[in-house]
Amino acid sequence: MQITCTCIVGLPGQPETTASVSGEVITVDGVAYDLSAVPEGGFAEPEGEHPFVGQIARIGGELHLSLRWAYDTSTADVHQPGVAPVLAVTEGEVPDPIIRKPAPQPDPQEA
Repeated sequence: MQITCTCIVGLPGQPETTASVSGEVITVDGVAYDLSAVPEGGFAEPEGEHPFVGQIARIGGELHLSLRWAYDTSTADVHQPGVAPVLAVTEGEVPDPIIRKPAPQPDPQEA
């Protein structure tokens, strides 16, 4: 799957987006979406509540989609790309596209 993440600030208290791929099923925030019905050279228009942005396409046997990716500003860097690079995921977790704040370093004078 070719996944483009559209990064958005989540609502206060909202969990950050997580996603994984298993074959032609993408699971986003615990909800599985079976995309096997998208025909070669065709498109699907998601309906109802879903995390997708725009159409889902199958090109050369591979699914291409855009996904809304909510993040928490307390751990994220202030500067985020509106759209993250395309992530190629064939199986497993979708990598977190969010640029994170550097981890706080301990003060050497406190050691």
